[in-house]
Amino acid sequence: MKKSLIALAFGTLALGMAEFVMMGILPDIARELGVTIPMAGHLISAYALGVCIGAPAVVLIARRRPLKQILLILVAMIIAGNVCAALSPGYWTLFAMRLVSGLPHGAFFGVGSIVAERVADRGHKTEAVSIMIVGMTVANLFGVPLGTYISNVLTWRLAFGMVGVWGAVALLLVAWWVPRIPALPDTGLRGQFRFLRHLAPWLVIGSTMVGNGGIFCWYSYVNPFMARVAGFPEHAMTLIIMLAGFGMLAGNLIGGRFSDRFTPERVVRFTQAFVCAALLSLFFLGHHGWIALVLMTLLTGSLFALSSPQQLLMLENSRGSEMLGAASAQVAFNLGNALGAYFGGLPMDHGLSYRYATLPGAGFALLGFLMLVVYCRKYPRRRDPAAQEVSAGWEPASSG
Repeated sequence: MKKSLIALAFGTLALGMAEFVMMGILPDIARELGVTIPMAGHLISAYALGVCIGAPAVVLIARRRPLKQILLILVAMIIAGNVCAALSPGYWTLFAMRLVSGLPHGAFFGVGSIVAERVADRGHKTEAVSIMIVGMTVANLFGVPLGTYISNVLTWRLAFGMVGVWGAVALLLVAWWVPRIPALPDTGLRGQFRFLRHLAPWLVIGSTMVGNGGIFCWYSYVNPFMARVAGFPEHAMTLIIMLAGFGMLAGNLIGGRFSDRFTPERVVRFTQAFVCAALLSLFFLGHHGWIALVLMTLLTGSLFALSSPQQLLMLENSRGSEMLGAASAQVAFNLGNALGAYFGGLPMDHGLSYRYATLPGAGFALLGFLMLVVYCRKYPRRRDPAAQEVSAGWEPASSG
């Protein structure tokens, strides 16, 4: 395995801990800061808002710089944002620091995806991107459960401090192992947005946002759901979060491998349909503990089975503006994260059980599936792999 991809995976591991550790420590933060769990859930949305602001801002400011230099700056931002979050004295300060922590997220994925695609072996581009993303899944398998345990036993502040320490490790590895890749050709400020004139990238962005948002409607509240609906004791949450992380790890690797074999579009379309069905099943059967565990694992696996093929589709549909295009996938992902945390919390705000968070999620997932159906029918993938490289006239590459 290429060292450069391992270095990128260490960076996404830090991002994964920063983003997903909130799901396991929401009750602890709410208790210490004196807010409700749905209000603490807005800290998830704050991170997602930072992603949406930071991704286009960093791309537009740094688009002329070498890719490795941009990565180093972004990892430094990860360290600073999470250390400051650990030291936050109150809710609104933590909210602001969560927003700051999210600023480098989308841009790191955007630049990292381009680097991964450039160093990948022929015919293994999606797999290379999935190796970069594997850091996010390892974070959920080990980092997030460890953060949850530390939060329960000591304090949630150490969970954010842990992210800062890991960010320092990622900074060193990116400096040592990522090769020097020159800056992308500068197409100008207007040229960066040219790909958005076409319908294809909007369909990918839309399906990513509402599709992933459907899962986050429920997963944002996985801790109270598993405790109050499925009936698991509080001390079991660390192992449950580890099981969710295992699902993410397996889903990411399977999604990358299958996308190279069967095309990214077929993988995301099938997976999105399954997500809708699984969320509805969780609504009706989630009170059975073992069924809830199985469905949770399959849903978190689906979340990351979608990730690398979605990232590659955005790269394919933004030639000439790849940095902003790849970052746009992460903006869409985190907008879905924010929308999911908000809409998933609405039923509880009105006094309903946590199992009702799955219903808006199923609706979002269905809408994402329909967008993918339109995309696949309107933009069938060409048989010649070389033809997938977008020409000067720009044509989206997609599948049936």
